[in-house]
Amino acid sequence: MIWPFNKNKKQIARIEITGAIASETRKQVLKAFKTIEEKKFPALLLRIDSPGGTVADSHEIFTALQRLQSDKDVKVVASFGNISASGGVYIGVGAKHIVSNPGTITGSIGVILRGNNLERLLDKVGVSFKTIKSGPYKDILAFDRQTTKEEEDILQQLIDVSYSQFVGTVAKGRGLDEDVVRSFADGRVFTGEQALELGLVDRLGTEEDARRWAAELAGLDPDKTECFNIEEPKPFINRFIPGRSQTKTGIGMTIDSLQFDLATNGLPLWLYRP
Repeated sequence: MIWPFNKNKKQIARIEITGAIASETRKQVLKAFKTIEEKKFPALLLRIDSPGGTVADSHEIFTALQRLQSDKDVKVVASFGNISASGGVYIGVGAKHIVSNPGTITGSIGVILRGNNLERLLDKVGVSFKTIKSGPYKDILAFDRQTTKEEEDILQQLIDVSYSQFVGTVAKGRGLDEDVVRSFADGRVFTGEQALELGLVDRLGTEEDARRWAAELAGLDPDKTECFNIEEPKPFINRFIPGRSQTKTGIGMTIDSLQFDLATNGLPLWLYRP
């Protein structure tokens, strides 16, 4: 598609990633990246305010963000908001430049896989299940029984491999040695100020500071350059009826917290839960 005006070359695109990162987040962010390519924005301000999310969705956004910079030469500055942890960090290190608020809660670099064991509760109410399976591990993490030692070993190997991928990505994105990253990538969280000392971010500042930096990188006047917000329109009814307690995800998308838990049960997560 050829856009009739080139005024976008004088603007900065802005995308906001908020809440738990899941499939809807990925779909909307990748769609927004496509808009940036088509409209030929010279720079992107990527605002991240997320505790993390699923492994694959975080990775796909990260990969697309790197491609946007390498193939389309879009200048990207990530801005960490109240919280940018776990999967939020993974996406953030895909940007060549990162600005964090000094009080941002970040880190939580690691992987968690969580299952639910309701065996004792089911025994009390007299409910049991009969499972027919093709192999001994097909019902791994089943909620009606304890996990066996062999299953725990299999799952630990899966987590270890995923964790190594996470550490390697952070190390490459931030130009750090993997051993250095492992020294603080034990699931702990830290402030933006601590993240600067560790080399996870480049500068401390506000979103406005990040916007000005993005403008400078694109060769634009930071005093005159405006942001163009790329977001998904909210459903008409949501504009008038207050919703239930929800987790905001992606760009103008929402999912119930319970829905996220159910949708990701048994999946490896890059997720920090306060």
